[in-house]
Amino acid sequence: MHEMGMCEAIVEAAVRRAGGRRVRGVRVRVGGHAVDPGVVEQGFRMAAAGTVAQDAALDLVVVPLTARCGGCGARSPVDDAARLVACPNCGGVDVEVTGHDDVVLESITMDGSVRDGA
Repeated sequence: MHEMGMCEAIVEAAVRRAGGRRVRGVRVRVGGHAVDPGVVEQGFRMAAAGTVAQDAALDLVVVPLTARCGGCGARSPVDDAARLVACPNCGGVDVEVTGHDDVVLESITMDGSVRDGA
């Protein structure tokens, strides 16, 4: 998923759920996507500019997919495309990929009162 589109969707969901209250922080879990945390942070800042989430802290949890080799039994995080097709331990191609390929807005921390003009 493109990072900017993902960031825009995260901010939209947080702002909608905040109902006009100032968003202080969001916790997002990204599973299966190879994302650069710095790029996501910058995209989040850009998407949140001018909204009730403008100064919110972003807690990004990246959970990679896991590859398991049917030949040697090795397990490894999928941090590059080669691990989707071959075991980095033995070179075998009997590789099963497990994990979740999703983006979840796990929590939102916000002020208790609604802001005027939000």
